[in-house]
Amino acid sequence: MEDKTILFFLLCCLSILQLGQGIWLNLPASGTKCVSEEIQTNVVVLADYTVISEDHQNMQTISTKVTSPYGNTLHSKDNVTNGQFAFTTSEAGNYLACFWVDDHHKAVAGVSVNLDWKIGIAAKDWESVARKEKIEGVELELRKLEGAVEAIHENLLYLRTKEAEMREVSEITNTRVAWFSVMSLGVCIGVSALQLWHLKHFFQKKKLI
Repeated sequence: MEDKTILFFLLCCLSILQLGQGIWLNLPASGTKCVSEEIQTNVVVLADYTVISEDHQNMQTISTKVTSPYGNTLHSKDNVTNGQFAFTTSEAGNYLACFWVDDHHKAVAGVSVNLDWKIGIAAKDWESVARKEKIEGVELELRKLEGAVEAIHENLLYLRTKEAEMREVSEITNTRVAWFSVMSLGVCIGVSALQLWHLKHFFQKKKLI
């Protein structure tokens, strides 16, 4: 019974883990539309994008550019109707994929683009793994489940690290705000004392007190 409970928990974790997603983008005639994903380091990213059009002979072309959190260009294409980009992340943060229409005069109503974005275990070629290691069926599914559990564990560690960093930033900010409040109070007290001294000196000079 305990084994079934553990297996059920792992399957639930696998189902809630976001490994890949299909995105439908409606690009405006002029302007850029971007998709971002926060990814940790050493994660495989694989994406395919295709322009959706009923007129296959006069299909509108687009341009795309993928950048890392530090602004490094990972993929850039112009005048294409479809393409693919793949890379392994070397920086943790938001990765940005931007698309825009090449000639906005031709695309009065905009252009639709289908983006199939996969990260981590979803981007792995399991067919090649199965052929290479000669596994199939239940063993292959267990291997996928093992990879998903490892991905969940890595994501939890990443979130834990981010939480620790955010907590440290919050503590530093609270300390600085506290010191700023003390300094502001000290300045206010000093200015009040200076005003009282000035008024006393003024009244003594006028012989009012």
